[in-house]
Amino acid sequence: MGIITRGIKNAFRNGIRTLSIVLILALAIGMALVMLLALKTVDAKIASVKSSVGNTITVNPAGVRGFEGGGTLLTDQNATDVNSIAHVASVTETLSDRLRNENSSNTDNGPGGNSSNNSNSTTNLTSPINPGSFGNRQQQFSQNQSDNSAQSFSMPISVTGVNQLTTAALGTNQFDVTTGDKIDPASSDNVAMVGKDLATKNNLSVGSTFTAYSQTIKVSGIYDAGNTFTNAGIIMPIKTIQNLSSQAGQINNIIVTTDSIDNVSVVTEAIKQKLGSAVDVTSAQDASQSAIAPLENIKTISTYSLFGALVAGAVIILLTMMMIVRERRREIGVLKAIGSSNLGVMGQFVAEALTLTLSGAIVGIIIGFFAANPILNVLLTNSETATRVSGSAGRGGFGGAGQALMRFGGGMSNSLRDIHAILNYQVILYGLAAAIIIAILGSAIPALIISKIRPAEVMRAE
Repeated sequence: MGIITRGIKNAFRNGIRTLSIVLILALAIGMALVMLLALKTVDAKIASVKSSVGNTITVNPAGVRGFEGGGTLLTDQNATDVNSIAHVASVTETLSDRLRNENSSNTDNGPGGNSSNNSNSTTNLTSPINPGSFGNRQQQFSQNQSDNSAQSFSMPISVTGVNQLTTAALGTNQFDVTTGDKIDPASSDNVAMVGKDLATKNNLSVGSTFTAYSQTIKVSGIYDAGNTFTNAGIIMPIKTIQNLSSQAGQINNIIVTTDSIDNVSVVTEAIKQKLGSAVDVTSAQDASQSAIAPLENIKTISTYSLFGALVAGAVIILLTMMMIVRERRREIGVLKAIGSSNLGVMGQFVAEALTLTLSGAIVGIIIGFFAANPILNVLLTNSETATRVSGSAGRGGFGGAGQALMRFGGGMSNSLRDIHAILNYQVILYGLAAAIIIAILGSAIPALIISKIRPAEVMRAE
């Protein structure tokens, strides 16, 4: 009878003991698989978050937020300086302005009006947005009018100059060209893309023209940004806006994308040192770190639990094999006496250990299949609660950072609920490999004991 065959049969010599050992090993290996699945799933989620969320930094002129506040605009040179900083993947420049309808009764550029000084900041287009109570109230405030002297007016039309067509530059999560073509953001031509609501309101189509800054502008495409405000606006090359609005070389917003979320804080500090007090720098660092923190906690728990489960399995098989070796000292002595080598006897016991461990692994894989997601959901539920607490603490602030935290916190909450562990063939192979490692480690000391057993001493003792 071969060594392996004899080892497999020996594993089932005591049915009750075999069943108990297999079940205990199955729990250890099943837990190891669950923790391995959790580790791989969370690790992939962390990598996804780091690569796509929270790695942007917003640079504004000090004291300026959109059309509010006051101060001096940034320059193209500032953007060039930022682009030279290490770990900066891309720099998006924007220049925003407001156009008033040339036939409108309002004399200001609208709510919060802080437009350029160009007296030709007019257009023949009419905004599709109804001012409503909010717009009229802001107009009264900007003109220092009383409620009784308020005049109806047409909402100003936002025009944004960009050097890159990105959702970050447009402040939206969606940007689809419904008809026509995108503009070349690097050009200085009098071309524009208009939001679908603005196009509908003014009967614009691809190839149509409109006037702005006393110039004729051609419509190259119509876009859908997924929200009413942006769909009522105009997008043009930044150089065109700089020239038409008499703001050559000026920008009012720089959006910096780093090569990794890990480098956001470093780049933020570098921007502050490079540009000094002339800028306000904000990032989603706090929000993103708050999102990743619970995932990192799960990763840590999974790593330690995985290690603990493997050690527990190895200890179980070690104690089992030592007990079996002690029980079979006479049998080992007889085998050696009739010519079996140390390697042959040890191979038999290693085969027995492998049989027990692989049997436990098969049952453990079944346990891991059904237990992976419930256990992962428990970990995620606790982490999500922690995320909500930290997120609510950050919602008291105002401005870009506070708003980013609110948006990101909600999105991260959904991301946590969307994590699912999938048991694939790779994980199963990992489980079988872990079983083999456990069997080898657990058999090492018993094998050493076997090698030192002398037939004559065993037979004399018996």
